[in-house]
This record gives sequence, C-alpha cells and structure tokens, in this order.
Amino acid sequence: MFFVTPAARPNDTTSISQDSLEPMQPGTIETRLWLEEHEWLYDLLRSEHNVSPTFRFPDLISACVSLVFLHDDAPARIFDFLGTQLVLRPPLTPRRRESMWLPQFELLLAVQRSPANRHPNPKFQLDQLTTACVALCRQFGDADALVLRQARLNMADRAARWRGPRSG
Repeated sequence: MFFVTPAARPNDTTSISQDSLEPMQPGTIETRLWLEEHEWLYDLLRSEHNVSPTFRFPDLISACVSLVFLHDDAPARIFDFLGTQLVLRPPLTPRRRESMWLPQFELLLAVQRSPANRHPNPKFQLDQLTTACVALCRQFGDADALVLRQARLNMADRAARWRGPRSG
C-alpha cells in the first residue's frame, strides 16, 4: 500500500530504508539519489533544453531508469557499476530525497529482489540502484537530450495508460 506524504522535503539528506518508502505524489515512489547524480539531474532540470513541458525529478529519474533498461543486460550493467564504482564512494555520502514513477520503480524492485542481490552477494538498496541508473545515463553520448526525449516517451506512455482503452 502506498501513502502520500503531506510535505515533501526534496533537500532532505537523511538515510532511508526500503520499509519507509512513501510516494511524494500519486503514482510515484520515494527514492534517494547520491549527490553527484542529483547535481547532474538538477543541472538538466534547470537547462534551457528542459522546456515545453518542463520535466521534474520524477520524470528525469524515471527516464534514466528507462534508458538503462532499454539494454537487455541492464541488471548486469547496474551491478557492474555498483560493484566497481559506487562501492568505492564513501558509504555515508549524503543523498537527496526525490521520487520516481511506479513503472520504473518496479523495474528496480525486480533487480533489488534478484539473485544477484542476495547472499552471498552484497545487498544493494533502492537508492544505490537508482543512483546507478542515473550514473550510467551520464555516460551515454548526448545524455541530456536522451534523458529529455525518454521523459517525453514515458509521459506519453503514462498518459495512454491512464486514459485507458477508448470505448466506441
């Protein structure tokens, strides 16, 4: 069951457990993003290219997740980044509280529940999986344009699903 939080604090940098995830708006789920990746998305959010409509963090984060999952080996790419790069960062790096759309959360939840994230392997949390997707997107050529284009595609897909089939 999901609940809406009455007051979202997007600059909160405290840690979060999987059990305390609550959506910041209907259709979204809360996550955390490590500062380096948050700053890149914030720059994209404020970019002159982010117009008509202006996409917000749930759209940008979800676009990154979608882009990573366009590849058949998305879980392997994510765990490779986590095991070779993110694991070397200070573990107490502050994170920013944001949200993502539920379809992309479900993709990451499947990865989090996969055998690759079980004993004897290290256990990675949602914030680390989300951060990995954003970091992997940053590595794509023309990443800003790709993320904004994917945000448009995701928005169109959500609109089509919410509208449902036309009766006629």
